[in-house]
Amino acid sequence: MPKALGHIRVLDLSRVLAGPWCSQNLADLGADVIKIERPGVGDDTRAWGPPYARDADGNNTSEAAYFLTANRGKRSVTVDIATPEGQAIVRELAREADVVLENYKVGQLKRYGLDYDSLKEIKPDLVYCSVTGFGQDGPYAHRAGYDFLIQGMGGLMSVTGERDDLPGGGPQKAGVALTDLMTGMYATVAVLAALTHRDRSGQGQYIDMALLDTQVAMLANVGSNYLNSGKPPKRWGNAHANIVPYQTFACADGHIIVATGNDGQYRKFVEAGGRDDLLSDPRFATNPLRVQHRDVLVPLLADMVATRTRDAWIAQLEAVGVPCGPINDVGEVFENEQVKARGVAIEMDHPAAGKVKLVRSPMKLSLTPAQADLPPPMLGQHTDEVLRDLLGRSDEEIAVLRAKGAI
Repeated sequence: MPKALGHIRVLDLSRVLAGPWCSQNLADLGADVIKIERPGVGDDTRAWGPPYARDADGNNTSEAAYFLTANRGKRSVTVDIATPEGQAIVRELAREADVVLENYKVGQLKRYGLDYDSLKEIKPDLVYCSVTGFGQDGPYAHRAGYDFLIQGMGGLMSVTGERDDLPGGGPQKAGVALTDLMTGMYATVAVLAALTHRDRSGQGQYIDMALLDTQVAMLANVGSNYLNSGKPPKRWGNAHANIVPYQTFACADGHIIVATGNDGQYRKFVEAGGRDDLLSDPRFATNPLRVQHRDVLVPLLADMVATRTRDAWIAQLEAVGVPCGPINDVGEVFENEQVKARGVAIEMDHPAAGKVKLVRSPMKLSLTPAQADLPPPMLGQHTDEVLRDLLGRSDEEIAVLRAKGAI
């Protein structure tokens, strides 16, 4: 089938998650992604295990599950960019690329002649995307940026976690590296926009992506609420600042989410629980009143919900149109009938593990579907192939480069 980005080549100098998440998106859409890794070591996440992919006999391979999650569809080429020969290889590959993606510290690639200003001299229409913690300017530009730190600095942890006045209250990070992932997603959009502009104008450009910028942007309504009220939002745990009840409740055998978005849904919820008294109580007649009296109402609702099982509540509330759902663990997620029907989990052939299990791209295009043609690569798996086929190096030249430690 045709590939949306089948005409695009990406030279990926990024590691860990934000940059590789961007390049994996591009690979899923058909781009030829050449991942540059340090000889003998590779991407940091290759060592971020256990767990590791297992071979046919159930033994661990060297391939960490963390690395597998962000690197399918790519070709791995090992190059030591600290050597003159390695720098020359990267420059040659950049000449053959449409996009360069990197996440080195500010100014680090300039000393190797691999920064945007240097590479655009040999490839004027190059799209060059840098991903850093704090961007290319400002007083924090030279600081190292990590997802956990940025979740804290960028406000996400101030609104995530249980209320300070309740047991377990205090700041919490998200369970996945949301800032890294969202930066990778924004970087994907920016790269595609820059490629569209290049195709219309012939001009390449530089993209400056920062984790902190992304985190502040993704505060969304929380950030807007502060800018327009002057009051910093606080943590509400699994409750909602403006809607009651809109939270989790403990059932007889687990937990459910109940999200009543209007007074009608609230009435159906308490009727299903046999608590007509909560309908007639004037303190709970409207959502603003329920918000005002949440500390009285929520314990009464919690007692009501605790009398039945999770599945019983979900069946009854779905029947009357009250938004609700389970809180699944990850195992239950992949066993969910809807997740299975959508084909979210996939298997790919892998040179070390035989088969690896991955999560497919959620981008579903009717004419140019996102698809993974290559499994996450072994370290340096495609070095000879790329140097020979793309740069015209002979086997003898490749052997010399390897002897020098350049590849």
